[in-house]
Amino acid sequence: MDRVKLLGCEIDTYTFDGAVEKGLELIGEDKVSQVVTINPEMIDCAGADVNFAEILKNAEMVIPDGVGVKIGLKILGYNVERIAGIDFAKKLIEKCSEKNLPVALIGAKPEIVSQACEKLKEEYPSLNIVYSHDGYFKEDDEVLNELKNSGARLVLVALGSPKQEFFINKARNILPFGLMVGVGGSFDVWSGNVERAPEIFQKLGIEWLYRTVTQPERFKRIFPTLPLFVLKVVKEKFFG
Repeated sequence: MDRVKLLGCEIDTYTFDGAVEKGLELIGEDKVSQVVTINPEMIDCAGADVNFAEILKNAEMVIPDGVGVKIGLKILGYNVERIAGIDFAKKLIEKCSEKNLPVALIGAKPEIVSQACEKLKEEYPSLNIVYSHDGYFKEDDEVLNELKNSGARLVLVALGSPKQEFFINKARNILPFGLMVGVGGSFDVWSGNVERAPEIFQKLGIEWLYRTVTQPERFKRIFPTLPLFVLKVVKEKFFG
């Protein structure tokens, strides 16, 4: 596995299966590891915030979640597989269920994280969720101490970026072990409150288009961010 650079950010070139295998390896280690599921907005954020850029640099895994990242890498000559963070996290949940590894979910509204836990347990009856907490807490240390006592090996954090990445980075100094993955809005989907794009949109890597059509309020988030991001990559390639 190699890392390639896009607008100053290093990104892993795993296949989906390779990423899951590496994730499982990190789950078993006696240290805290971080997975960043990177998209264009996060790369822009790293360009403006040196502390956030440092977090991305130090993450054990940085997988290309956003289709804009895949397009950007393609422009630079890298054919890297897009790994949707929601699919990556779900596969790790499945593997943890099989291996009886303890899991924790942190983030979203109280009813959302509760429903997500219920739905996941229905899908994976042997899943061992040892801790869950909504994302509306004021004291990180209290949640992190509870998480530490839970013994969770896989911790999925849905606080939105960059908040979830800063929270995970802080956890490195408190938890003894665990693979922590920032999963954005995944709990909304797992809870059944948000319908995921049809499979054809997923395969084509244009879930963002489906979400924009069905949720017009997202338009301002996607545009002009995505086209401007692509222009930045083109500029970097041809003008340095």
